[in-house]
Order: sequence, then structure tokens, then C-alpha cells
Amino acid sequence: MYTFIKLGGSVITDKRGEEAADLPVIRQLAAELAVARQRRPEVRVILGHGSGSFGHVAATRYGVHRGRAAGVEPFGLAMTAGAALRLNRIVVEALLDAGLPAMAFQPSATLWAEGGQIASWATDHIEHALEEGLLPVIHGDVAFDHQQGTAIISTELLLAHLALSSNVVPNRIILVGEDAVYTADPRRDPEATRIPVISADNLATVLHGASGSHGVDVTGGMRSKLELMWRLVTTCPGLEVQLIGPTPGNLAAAVSGSPLESGTIIRAYAPR
Repeated sequence: MYTFIKLGGSVITDKRGEEAADLPVIRQLAAELAVARQRRPEVRVILGHGSGSFGHVAATRYGVHRGRAAGVEPFGLAMTAGAALRLNRIVVEALLDAGLPAMAFQPSATLWAEGGQIASWATDHIEHALEEGLLPVIHGDVAFDHQQGTAIISTELLLAHLALSSNVVPNRIILVGEDAVYTADPRRDPEATRIPVISADNLATVLHGASGSHGVDVTGGMRSKLELMWRLVTTCPGLEVQLIGPTPGNLAAAVSGSPLESGTIIRAYAPR
């Protein structure tokens, strides 16, 4: 039983700043994951996290996501990779401090892209780490791209590749970010209401109302994430995606399989 977790960059950093990690939230989420692992030791987890105000700011500054069109220099690529790694180190250290056997796997070291999408990625070390009882940690990263020179590969793309093209097939994906998907942007529309379940019946309406990301984001914002997650739940039988906020207790409950009265579930099958 595999569970993929993504900690959104907007949750663990202030995306309106630059390299502004939210240490209290990172430590809280690490502690909750440790609690959940004690409750459900049979659940094997791959944890991914966004780059927030670390990688996204650097990628925008140097145009890494636009590749040759932006005339990316080696220094810009290296600076963006370095920023992503700095945040990754903060997250991994918090997980270790919480007693979790976290081990970082830098995607750019074993991944090739093609037109901004993953062309190949050697994931056998990640699979072996799970067999050894470790907690693999991956992150949104730069990539060498056969077509455009350089690219940014989001954490969602990494998790999707693992789900579709590796031996690690999840039955759940938990995205920790916005506390739910709403009918409109709740920051701007006080009448926005939570959408508890996204299915084939309301997918088109949800995508039409999905807004972009708040702060700097070079990976497409909310709509692209929802489209990708929908593709996964319609391709992987029985997969359920859960979007939750970082409210204390949410992550521990979600990983443990406890019901939540908040968040949004994406499923392509009838509710059980």
C-alpha cells in the first residue's frame, strides 16, 4: 500500500518572498507524518514537496522553465537547482528530527525531459529505498531537456510518473496546499463554497473556475494540477486524490485514513 504526499510550496514557504521557509509549518507536518507512520506502519510513503519561494523565484529570474528561448546560462540553471536543494535540505532535516528515516533523491540527477515533460527517470533507487523501510523525499527540480535545453519538472509530474511508469503504484495521493477546491477564489469571493468531491459530473465546471497560483509559480497553477490529477485517477484503478490544507491534524488524519470534514477528494469511481 503506497501513499504519495506532496507538500505544496505555498504551504512550506511564503511564495511572495524569496527563500522564505515556514519552519513552524514544516516541523508541524513532519511531526504529523511521524504520528501517522506510527499508527499505520504498513503504509509506505513517498514524500514530495514544491520549491515555493526557493526554486520558483530563481527559475523565473533565470528563465529556466523557458529553456533555450530564454537563453539560460549555466549559472542560472545551477542557481535554480541550488535553491531547490536548500529547501529540500530544510524539509529532510525536519523529517529526521521528527524521527522519520527520510532520504533525499534529487530528480535532476537521474531524469531527462522532453518539451517540459518527463522523458525518462531512473527510479529504481527510490523503489529500493521503500523496500528498505526508508522515506524517499523528492522535490520539484530543474531538468535537462532534449528539446528545449532546460525545464522545470513539478512535484506533481514526478508523482504522476511514479504512478504510471514505475513499480510503485499508489492507492492515494495527498496534496497539502489549499484547504480545498472552491467554486471561486475564496480570497476574492465571500460566497465561494467548498467542492467536497470532484468527479466526471462536475469536472468541467471545476476546471473552468480554477484560478492560477498565488505568488510566483512556473508550473502552471491550480488548473494544471487538477487536470493532471484527474488523468491519474482515470488511469490508475482505485486511486483517490485528496486535497487538504495544513491545518494541524489534517495530514496525520489523512495518512491514517481517518475521515476529514474539510478538503476535496478527486475520484473517478462511485463513492464507497
